[in-house]
Amino acid sequence: MTGIIASKTRIKLLMRLFLNPFTKSYLRELAKEFNVSTNAVREELNQLTKTKLLKSEKSGRQVLYSANTDHALFPELKSMVSKVMGIDQVVDGIVSRLGDLELAYLIDDYAEGKDTGIIDLVLVGNIDHYHLNDLSRKTERYIKRKVRTLVLSMDEFIDYKTQLQKRSHMLIWEGKKENHRNWILP
Repeated sequence: MTGIIASKTRIKLLMRLFLNPFTKSYLRELAKEFNVSTNAVREELNQLTKTKLLKSEKSGRQVLYSANTDHALFPELKSMVSKVMGIDQVVDGIVSRLGDLELAYLIDDYAEGKDTGIIDLVLVGNIDHYHLNDLSRKTERYIKRKVRTLVLSMDEFIDYKTQLQKRSHMLIWEGKKENHRNWILP
Protein backbone atom coordinates (compact mmCIF):
# COMPACT_ATOMS: atom_id res chain seq x y z
CA MET A 1 0.00 0.00 0.00
CA THR A 2 2.90 2.35 0.70
CA GLY A 3 4.01 2.25 -2.95
CA ILE A 4 0.63 3.39 -4.20
CA ILE A 5 -0.02 6.03 -1.55
CA ALA A 6 2.90 8.24 -0.58
CA SER A 7 1.56 9.63 2.70
CA LYS A 8 2.09 7.43 5.77
CA THR A 9 -0.60 9.37 7.60
CA ARG A 10 -3.09 8.67 4.80
CA ILE A 11 -2.23 4.96 4.95
CA LYS A 12 -2.78 4.93 8.71
CA LEU A 13 -6.12 6.70 8.29
CA LEU A 14 -7.29 4.22 5.66
CA MET A 15 -6.20 1.29 7.80
CA ARG A 16 -7.82 2.72 10.92
CA LEU A 17 -11.13 3.64 9.31
CA PHE A 18 -11.56 0.95 6.64
CA LEU A 19 -10.79 -2.16 8.69
CA ASN A 20 -13.80 -1.45 10.88
CA PRO A 21 -15.92 0.99 8.89
CA PHE A 22 -18.36 1.58 11.73
CA THR A 23 -15.66 3.18 13.86
CA LYS A 24 -15.85 6.96 14.10
CA SER A 25 -12.83 9.03 15.09
CA TYR A 26 -12.04 12.67 15.54
CA LEU A 27 -8.99 14.72 14.55
CA ARG A 28 -7.15 15.01 17.88
CA GLU A 29 -7.70 11.34 18.72
CA LEU A 30 -6.16 10.30 15.40
CA ALA A 31 -3.25 12.74 15.69
CA LYS A 32 -2.43 11.43 19.17
CA GLU A 33 -2.74 7.79 18.08
CA PHE A 34 -0.49 8.30 15.02
CA ASN A 35 1.89 10.60 16.92
CA VAL A 36 1.73 13.29 14.22
CA SER A 37 0.56 16.89 14.17
CA THR A 38 -3.12 17.72 13.96
CA ASN A 39 -2.36 19.71 10.79
CA ALA A 40 -0.94 16.61 9.04
CA VAL A 41 -4.01 14.58 9.99
CA ARG A 42 -6.41 17.42 9.09
CA GLU A 43 -4.88 17.74 5.61
CA GLU A 44 -5.32 14.02 4.92
CA LEU A 45 -8.84 13.93 6.40
CA ASN A 46 -9.81 16.86 4.18
CA GLN A 47 -8.41 15.14 1.06
CA LEU A 48 -10.14 11.82 1.85
CA THR A 49 -13.40 13.61 2.64
CA LYS A 50 -13.18 15.66 -0.56
CA THR A 51 -12.82 12.44 -2.60
CA LYS A 52 -15.77 11.03 -0.62
CA LEU A 53 -13.76 8.06 0.71
CA LEU A 54 -14.57 9.35 4.20
CA LYS A 55 -17.74 10.79 5.68
CA SER A 56 -17.73 13.48 8.33
CA GLU A 57 -20.40 14.49 10.81
CA LYS A 58 -20.48 17.12 13.50
CA SER A 59 -20.92 16.00 17.09
CA GLY A 60 -21.02 19.06 19.30
CA ARG A 61 -17.76 20.91 18.70
CA GLN A 62 -16.02 17.89 17.18
CA VAL A 63 -16.13 16.43 13.69
CA LEU A 64 -16.24 12.63 13.54
CA TYR A 65 -14.83 10.81 10.52
CA SER A 66 -15.67 7.33 9.25
CA ALA A 67 -15.27 5.27 6.08
CA ASN A 68 -17.86 5.91 3.39
CA THR A 69 -19.29 2.42 2.89
CA ASP A 70 -21.32 3.67 -0.09
CA HIS A 71 -18.23 4.67 -2.10
CA ALA A 72 -17.60 2.50 -5.18
CA LEU A 73 -14.03 1.74 -4.01
CA PHE A 74 -15.01 0.80 -0.47
CA PRO A 75 -14.97 -3.01 -0.94
CA GLU A 76 -11.56 -2.95 -2.62
CA LEU A 77 -10.02 -0.60 -0.06
CA LYS A 78 -11.41 -2.65 2.83
CA SER A 79 -9.95 -5.78 1.24
CA MET A 80 -6.56 -4.10 0.77
CA VAL A 81 -6.52 -2.94 4.38
CA SER A 82 -7.36 -6.46 5.60
CA LYS A 83 -4.49 -7.84 3.55
CA VAL A 84 -2.01 -5.24 4.78
CA MET A 85 -2.97 -5.87 8.41
CA GLY A 86 -2.93 -9.64 8.00
CA ILE A 87 -6.60 -10.18 8.86
CA ASP A 88 -7.20 -12.03 5.59
CA GLN A 89 -4.41 -14.46 6.53
CA VAL A 90 -5.88 -14.95 10.01
CA VAL A 91 -9.20 -15.94 8.43
CA ASP A 92 -7.59 -18.08 5.70
CA GLY A 93 -4.83 -19.55 7.84
CA ILE A 94 -6.59 -20.13 11.15
CA VAL A 95 -10.31 -19.48 11.36
CA SER A 96 -11.45 -21.28 8.20
CA ARG A 97 -9.39 -24.40 9.09
CA LEU A 98 -10.56 -25.02 12.64
CA GLY A 99 -13.41 -27.36 11.84
CA ASP A 100 -16.23 -27.04 14.35
CA LEU A 101 -16.04 -23.24 14.66
CA GLU A 102 -19.31 -21.39 15.08
CA LEU A 103 -18.25 -17.74 15.51
CA ALA A 104 -15.01 -15.77 15.41
CA TYR A 105 -14.64 -12.19 16.60
CA LEU A 106 -11.76 -9.80 16.15
CA ILE A 107 -11.59 -7.76 19.36
CA ASP A 108 -9.91 -4.73 20.89
CA ASP A 109 -7.26 -2.80 18.91
CA TYR A 110 -7.61 -4.50 15.54
CA ALA A 111 -11.40 -4.30 15.75
CA GLU A 112 -10.87 -0.54 16.01
CA GLY A 113 -8.48 -0.58 13.05
CA LYS A 114 -5.33 -0.08 15.15
CA ASP A 115 -2.33 -2.07 13.95
CA THR A 116 -0.61 -2.80 17.28
CA GLY A 117 1.04 -6.06 16.24
CA ILE A 118 -1.20 -8.25 18.44
CA ILE A 119 -4.38 -9.64 16.89
CA ASP A 120 -6.91 -10.72 19.53
CA LEU A 121 -9.59 -13.26 18.59
CA VAL A 122 -12.54 -14.81 20.39
CA LEU A 123 -13.30 -18.22 18.89
CA VAL A 124 -16.56 -20.00 19.70
CA GLY A 125 -16.94 -23.71 19.08
CA ASN A 126 -15.43 -27.13 19.71
CA ILE A 127 -11.80 -26.44 18.79
CA ASP A 128 -8.69 -28.62 18.95
CA HIS A 129 -6.20 -26.46 20.91
CA TYR A 130 -3.16 -28.26 19.49
CA HIS A 131 -4.32 -27.63 15.92
CA LEU A 132 -5.15 -24.01 16.78
CA ASN A 133 -1.68 -23.43 18.25
CA ASP A 134 -0.03 -24.94 15.19
CA LEU A 135 -2.08 -22.81 12.77
CA SER A 136 -1.50 -19.68 14.89
CA ARG A 137 2.29 -20.13 14.91
CA LYS A 138 2.41 -20.60 11.14
CA THR A 139 0.17 -17.59 10.51
CA GLU A 140 2.15 -15.40 12.93
CA ARG A 141 5.38 -16.08 11.05
CA TYR A 142 3.71 -15.20 7.76
CA ILE A 143 1.97 -11.97 8.87
CA LYS A 144 4.68 -10.89 11.37
CA ARG A 145 2.10 -10.25 14.09
CA LYS A 146 1.15 -12.07 17.28
CA VAL A 147 -2.22 -13.84 17.41
CA ARG A 148 -3.89 -14.28 20.81
CA THR A 149 -7.01 -16.39 21.12
CA LEU A 150 -9.74 -16.94 23.65
CA VAL A 151 -11.60 -20.17 22.92
CA LEU A 152 -15.13 -20.55 24.29
CA SER A 153 -17.88 -23.11 24.00
CA MET A 154 -21.29 -21.72 22.98
CA ASP A 155 -22.44 -21.89 26.63
CA GLU A 156 -19.33 -20.01 27.79
CA PHE A 157 -19.86 -17.46 25.02
CA ILE A 158 -23.43 -16.83 26.16
CA ASP A 159 -22.09 -16.05 29.66
CA TYR A 160 -19.21 -13.93 28.24
CA LYS A 161 -21.35 -12.02 25.73
CA THR A 162 -22.13 -9.02 27.97
CA GLN A 163 -18.41 -8.55 28.72
CA LEU A 164 -17.56 -8.75 25.03
CA GLN A 165 -20.19 -6.15 24.12
CA LYS A 166 -18.28 -3.60 26.23
CA ARG A 167 -15.15 -4.11 24.08
CA SER A 168 -14.53 -3.22 20.46
CA HIS A 169 -15.44 -6.28 18.41
CA MET A 170 -16.07 -7.29 14.83
CA LEU A 171 -17.53 -10.56 13.56
CA ILE A 172 -15.09 -12.11 11.05
CA TRP A 173 -16.48 -15.64 10.78
CA GLU A 174 -19.88 -17.23 11.08
CA GLY A 175 -20.30 -20.99 10.77
CA LYS A 176 -23.12 -22.74 8.95
CA LYS A 177 -25.14 -23.53 12.07
CA GLU A 178 -28.52 -21.85 12.16
CA ASN A 179 -29.02 -22.11 15.93
CA HIS A 180 -26.42 -19.53 16.96
CA ARG A 181 -27.89 -16.64 14.93
CA ASN A 182 -29.41 -15.15 18.09
CA TRP A 183 -26.04 -15.02 19.82
CA ILE A 184 -24.21 -12.86 17.31
CA LEU A 185 -23.25 -9.49 18.74
CA PRO A 186 -24.10 -6.28 16.92
